[in-house]
Amino acid sequence: MSDISYYSAEGLKKLKEELVQLEQVERPRVTQEIADARDKGDLSENAEYHAAKEEQSHLEFKIAKLKNVISNARIIDESQLDTSKVLIHSIVKIKNSANGMEFSYTLVADSETDVRNGKLSVNSPIGKGLLGKKVGDIAEIKVPNGIMKFEIVEISR
Repeated sequence: MSDISYYSAEGLKKLKEELVQLEQVERPRVTQEIADARDKGDLSENAEYHAAKEEQSHLEFKIAKLKNVISNARIIDESQLDTSKVLIHSIVKIKNSANGMEFSYTLVADSETDVRNGKLSVNSPIGKGLLGKKVGDIAEIKVPNGIMKFEIVEISR
């Protein structure tokens, strides 16, 4: 069974660009490396050949995985999303109940995650803990250090 993932138009475009790069640039490069190594003679003791074949295997796995993600991707029309509760692509302002610090995150699909720029995966512990919450709710989130409590201060798009 496949998992449907929701992306912004920009996020899906980046995935497709990565797939094109892998298929049209990386795959021919690895194929050429295999051919060059094969021309060097005995394959049983040819480290370059074995390394290139292993790289090809990893590349083909990555291409297949990316194709699967793209085939199950759906673009979200953010204008149609409910802002009364936290959903994917919500911009959530939270306050740590322990120290009062406030943070703002956009919940995104795994491949769009960029914590430094405030993009948090919906599948991360904090992302999962925030989903479905409303302004004023307290999200109790289990993290490696224990339980953290965050108050939902604001939800926007």
